[in-house]
Amino acid sequence: MHGLRISAISYLNTAPLMWNFEHGDAGRDFHISYTIPSACARALDEGSADIGIIPAAAYAQIPDLIILPDVAIASRCPVRSILLVSKVPLEEIRTVALDTSSMTSVALTKILFEKWLGGGREFSPMAPNLPQMLGACDAGLLIGDPALQIDRSRYFTLDLAEEWIHHTGKHFVFAFWAVRRKALQHLKESQDLAAIFQRSRDHGLQPSSISQIAREWGPRLNLSENEVRSYLTENIYYHLDKSCREGLQLFYQYAAEIGALPKAPSLKFLTANAATRETKAVPAV
Repeated sequence: MHGLRISAISYLNTAPLMWNFEHGDAGRDFHISYTIPSACARALDEGSADIGIIPAAAYAQIPDLIILPDVAIASRCPVRSILLVSKVPLEEIRTVALDTSSMTSVALTKILFEKWLGGGREFSPMAPNLPQMLGACDAGLLIGDPALQIDRSRYFTLDLAEEWIHHTGKHFVFAFWAVRRKALQHLKESQDLAAIFQRSRDHGLQPSSISQIAREWGPRLNLSENEVRSYLTENIYYHLDKSCREGLQLFYQYAAEIGALPKAPSLKFLTANAATRETKAVPAV
């Protein structure tokens, strides 16, 4: 391999995905950096990274991306780490501060308000600092580790994945691995890029791996090991299967309809035979 550059996310929910890169030998073939979701997308767009765990929204905005199959950060139930946090009841919210770390959850927030929660809200991008957000607006969108650390008993909160599933009956995909098409020319003929990332996910989800992640991350986030373990095994779903692809397609449809995102291209996945550099489009569902 030619030392492809990986842009990864520095949140707890990506720890299982990065297992073989941090605890095995997969990392020796790549240059890895960690950042927030919006910056990860920017790195792929600018060409400073070749592969990224990109926000789903970025796929609608960055051309010539190929998705690595079957690996995602998704949810089939409340996700706990994507929250609208408010100082007033939902129906009284008029202004919303949107976490600048986010792309997908920003679009999802706008979809939920426009489609089901009543339109007419004013949105403002802000850094993920809840006191500042609530000092300027009625509510704030927080994602990732900062959302997990919120004491929800102190606020009115809305779990965005739970709300999406309630209204659509579909699962929600927040992020997935994607590679810039031009970067594929640097793959060795024998290298199966998709399998590398799938194996890392599978090893990261083994019980012993989850236990180690819980021990390491619990103190960082001031969460118990059980809270970390349940989040990774119950709230986050790490497969981009048919039901998740259906939810993803509906998200793109709604986001385009309300103007939150441009129309997304068809989903293109790297085939099992990476050496051929072929891709295939998943039919609309």
